[in-house]
Amino acid sequence: QVNFVVCQLFALLAAVWFRTYLHSSKTSPFIRHVVATLLGLYLALFCFGWYALHFVIQSGISYYIMIIIGVENMHKYCFVFALGYLTVCQITRVYIFDYGQYSADFSGPMMIITQKITSLAFEIHDGMFRKNEDLTPSQRCLAVRRMPSLLEYLSYNCNFMGILAGPLCSYKDYITFIEGRSYQLQQSEANGKEDTKYEQTDPSPNIAVAQKLLICGLSLLFHLTITKTLPVEYNIDDNFRATASWPVRFFYLYVSLMAARPKYYFAWTLADAINNAAGFGFRGYDKNGVTHWDLISNLRIQQIEFSTSFKMFLDNWNIQTALWLKRVCYERATFSPTIQTFILSAIWHGVYPGYYLTFLTGVLMTLAARAIRNNIRHYFVQSPAVKLCYDIVTWMATQAAISYTVVPFVLLSVKPSLTFYSSCYFCLHIASILVLLVFPLKRTQKGSKKHESVQPVWSRKLEEESLLQKNNYSTTNNSFSQKQEITCRYQALKQ
Repeated sequence: QVNFVVCQLFALLAAVWFRTYLHSSKTSPFIRHVVATLLGLYLALFCFGWYALHFVIQSGISYYIMIIIGVENMHKYCFVFALGYLTVCQITRVYIFDYGQYSADFSGPMMIITQKITSLAFEIHDGMFRKNEDLTPSQRCLAVRRMPSLLEYLSYNCNFMGILAGPLCSYKDYITFIEGRSYQLQQSEANGKEDTKYEQTDPSPNIAVAQKLLICGLSLLFHLTITKTLPVEYNIDDNFRATASWPVRFFYLYVSLMAARPKYYFAWTLADAINNAAGFGFRGYDKNGVTHWDLISNLRIQQIEFSTSFKMFLDNWNIQTALWLKRVCYERATFSPTIQTFILSAIWHGVYPGYYLTFLTGVLMTLAARAIRNNIRHYFVQSPAVKLCYDIVTWMATQAAISYTVVPFVLLSVKPSLTFYSSCYFCLHIASILVLLVFPLKRTQKGSKKHESVQPVWSRKLEEESLLQKNNYSTTNNSFSQKQEITCRYQALKQ
């Protein structure tokens, strides 16, 4: 863990140097790719030793598969190989070396690289094999129209900004950043026409980086002082279960799981700050000209802590992974997309049984929460006072459901997880099943509407935000291609 923090702080300094002295206006994309890749591999070697070779091996073999298989089927082979290689590494680390250890391990960066390998393979398949009219608006805008070089591929997978903690970004966004192509602000007027105001080439990330470093400091302080005094394991303590009342037990469940989150806030916010310090992650300007550096942000803390639905929580937690799951699994699944997506999420996270208990429980919670929201929420939104009471109740229910669901994710093993659930008499499992029996999911007659009604909890909102992010800018190297890109994204927004 110390190595991880030291390497990330070094990466932060390197990012400032990279933006200052290797700016795209001063340096060629080739040099920027080389430096970003070598720095990334050096950090991986320092942090994980020779285990870092797994990053190169996984990326190299995946690239070889892309070349020899061809664009028609390479996405399937890359998906199976990358996920399989990650799973084998996770099995050896967990069951041979250090079961139950929370320390940073080399499979963490491999999880991010696996996301990049699989998402890029699907984007190349969409861009070079599938017909344009067969693609969804988001697939059309993310599609990659040419095969990347080996250097570009390694740079995308192993650059120093994201090799240790991510977050995932699209290949097109990363290449645009490396090549230093300027962006053009697009604002949609009320009549639906696009109004090009002005061109912004190099906004400063300093304020955004400072704000995120402040959040990192507070999160780390909270983790070091409060988290250790509220262990999640105490929820299954025999004496605590025997003597504490139900309200006390649920209150401790909530605060112990809330105290477990700051370490993720720290790691993901620091990773976001590193990318911003290098000049990557700029999403656009609002109507007042304020910059937004959250193109690849992985969480929104305020929305997480005050979420009033299971959907809202997942919309704002591990955002880039949620988008990855949607793009490579949910919208391509031929049956039971929600279940397939949760299973893929469990496999990607690792081989601890607790992960599978959490995500299988999450399927029930997601479907039940959706059924309740679809069937009763509209009765409580007419009056502001009634809606406030409804929001308070749903906030309490959401926090309880989230905490209940993720306990196995923290405890990892089957026995303590089942001990916790049995001590609660599987109450929320049973309640979710009853909800699904009483309030079935609403279905509409039109196929598209039907599909929309059963989208995963993160799907619609995140996709809209992703398209908005893409819509804000377009490269100016070629005016014709720029206009096509803007038209594509604007049509996607209207859809």
